[in-house]
Amino acid sequence: MEAGSFLRSPISVTHNQPLRRRIESGFPRFVGASIAANSDGRYRGPKPRRDWVADWVSKNDDFVRSLPIYVGGASLLAVLFNRTVSGVAPVADASSSQSRADLLTLGLAVTNILSGLVWLSIRPKSISMISPEGIECQRINPQLPTPVVSELLWIWESISDVTCCRSLVVVYDSSCILQIGFAAKSSDSDGEAVSVDTSTLKQGSLYQGVMKSGAQNYLANLSLYPGRSELPFLPSNTQAVILQPLGDRGIAIIGGDTIRGFTTSDQAWISLIGEKLDATLANYLENFPFAVVDKV
Repeated sequence: MEAGSFLRSPISVTHNQPLRRRIESGFPRFVGASIAANSDGRYRGPKPRRDWVADWVSKNDDFVRSLPIYVGGASLLAVLFNRTVSGVAPVADASSSQSRADLLTLGLAVTNILSGLVWLSIRPKSISMISPEGIECQRINPQLPTPVVSELLWIWESISDVTCCRSLVVVYDSSCILQIGFAAKSSDSDGEAVSVDTSTLKQGSLYQGVMKSGAQNYLANLSLYPGRSELPFLPSNTQAVILQPLGDRGIAIIGGDTIRGFTTSDQAWISLIGEKLDATLANYLENFPFAVVDKV
């Protein structure tokens, strides 16, 4: 069997079950656990340890952030109390070892207080799911064979069920063969979804960069990238986008509703889906020309 024949061969899948779940169910999650299991199937190996310190800190975030202020304030009071009861003159004297030690202690106490104030003023921004501002659409090229349409719909259902994906666009051989999920609303009176202009998309830096590198491009926070203007068909408040190449003939654009919402496993899984979709499209559509995408 040739090296690339596996990816190009048709793959039989169950369309009512997402691919990632089937992959995860086919391999043991913990190899060590399967080795350490006895005859009755119960795990006898070492149990995973919980990080009690991390759990306590996460549950007492406000107290931990203000703790340096308490320590610094207590240190200041301790220095003043020690200065009072020790009989040392209240005026600092550089020639006195007690005065030099007190100055160092005061500096450390003030540093603790300032650190606590900084910790309280700087907090991580909470990330939440954002409802897409657009309308739902389902546009599929009417000339696609039935097996390809079934494959595309299954991919959409699988990705949207287990990830933060809310929009999916597939461009193949310079034609948009699928636009499904939420899309930007047209400013025309009809208010329909904005269609994908493939010629403009292919001229953009995002498309050209992905096709040149042949690797997935993950825009974890789309609002920070100037290239977001190249994706006008996505809802204006799309939070994250994955650009997945489909071989050297197309690209899949996946829009999410959460900043950094796609995990590392999601990205790897989407890469596998992209390879499978490329194999399916190349297998079925080699001799079928595309037409302009229409609404179903």
